[in-house]
Amino acid sequence: MTVYQASTHEIGGLFPLLAASPIPAVGARIGYDAHSGGAFYCHPVEWVLRSMCTNPNIVCFGEPGKGKSSTIVAFLLRMMVFGVRSLISGDVKGEYTPLLRALGVTPIMLGRGSRARLNALDLGPLESRWDSWTVDRQRDELDGVLGRWVQLLVALAEAQGYTATVTDEAVLSTVLRQLIGVADGYTRLRPITIPDVQRELADPDPALWTQTRFADRRHFLDHLRSITDALTNLISGPLAGLFDAPTNFTLDWDAPVQSLDLSRLRTRGDQAIAVALTCLGSWSSLMTDLQEDGDIRIVVRDELWRQMRLGLRAVQAVDGELRLSRAERKIQVLVSHKPSDFLSVGAVGSQEVSIAKDLLSLCSTRILFGQSTRVADQLADILALSEKEQEATTGWANERQGRALWKVENRTGYKVQTVRSTIERKLFDTNAQLRPTPPTEHDPAGGF
Repeated sequence: MTVYQASTHEIGGLFPLLAASPIPAVGARIGYDAHSGGAFYCHPVEWVLRSMCTNPNIVCFGEPGKGKSSTIVAFLLRMMVFGVRSLISGDVKGEYTPLLRALGVTPIMLGRGSRARLNALDLGPLESRWDSWTVDRQRDELDGVLGRWVQLLVALAEAQGYTATVTDEAVLSTVLRQLIGVADGYTRLRPITIPDVQRELADPDPALWTQTRFADRRHFLDHLRSITDALTNLISGPLAGLFDAPTNFTLDWDAPVQSLDLSRLRTRGDQAIAVALTCLGSWSSLMTDLQEDGDIRIVVRDELWRQMRLGLRAVQAVDGELRLSRAERKIQVLVSHKPSDFLSVGAVGSQEVSIAKDLLSLCSTRILFGQSTRVADQLADILALSEKEQEATTGWANERQGRALWKVENRTGYKVQTVRSTIERKLFDTNAQLRPTPPTEHDPAGGF
């Protein structure tokens, strides 16, 4: 058989329907477009600037073992070439730790056997930059931080089964301002912890209940009893000491990636991990919000459904982060197994579920790995997939790890195969824990 070779420029005359990928060659090179055979690149911020989509956020769905984590880690690693830093805001399974260690970065590990403590109300860079700001800038920044802290405390109270009132929020705001030293004339900020807030609520001085318009001390204590008890349970519960004590580590924010590893918390239950994710979400947002370098940052939120099941405030917090991504130059990456994870955050028809549904519309890029037919039907309904796109998630994407349908806004989906190097395969191996440990001199029989 005779074989002829020609460039794509020449062969295009014979096969005019031969198409190259319309995705611009900028950003992280993920792999190749199975339809055109061309390289596939990902840079959500560039996609926004080129009017290909309306926001830089990404949501990733796929059954375990289909290549979700590998693709996300490849994206993070390859975006580092362009100076983009990443934060893993709660690595529930420890899947990103090998990448950090390979880059010479030590992840922060919270939980069993670790001495690391993270104050959920940590001032972070706010304290170090305070004196360099004008009074107006100080007020603006502090208002934002205090508002975030109030929402965090309210969300943590909801996690204990209590729905906070507007009065509760007003009192918390007043307590935080007093504790941090705002009443002293913005001269110096005092570090505070959740136990400090709890003590003020449990044993208020007369100025507090007078300023917040309560009739007397007993009236104040009776009204705030529920939220006070909720914070007390947090301090003495399974997360005692982890988020209610001063932070005892320093993150290197110049590192290309940082991670907060929660894999050691799994033995403490789902609610403990959910509360931890909520604390970390608030804390990491403060850390990245106050960065003034103008760089793009990627924030990965794995198994986000755990956090959103804590209640309405937790869902609203995630919603707020996604809506601000463009203004704050962040690429929020949500990783989950299936869309029903988002719809299980509350009762059918509840406000939580309604907001959770809208979260998907705040993620212009959807990466859909292999799924079962039932889950694919849900995706097709929620994301308005065509029949061929749905077939790609149940057929083609299931045939090989790393295959996924990439949907950018309302464009036709791209069938993309993630490509990894030999070194990357070792770094991204999420099945490493299942493999037998090689025999050693002290363990001639080997084992797991």
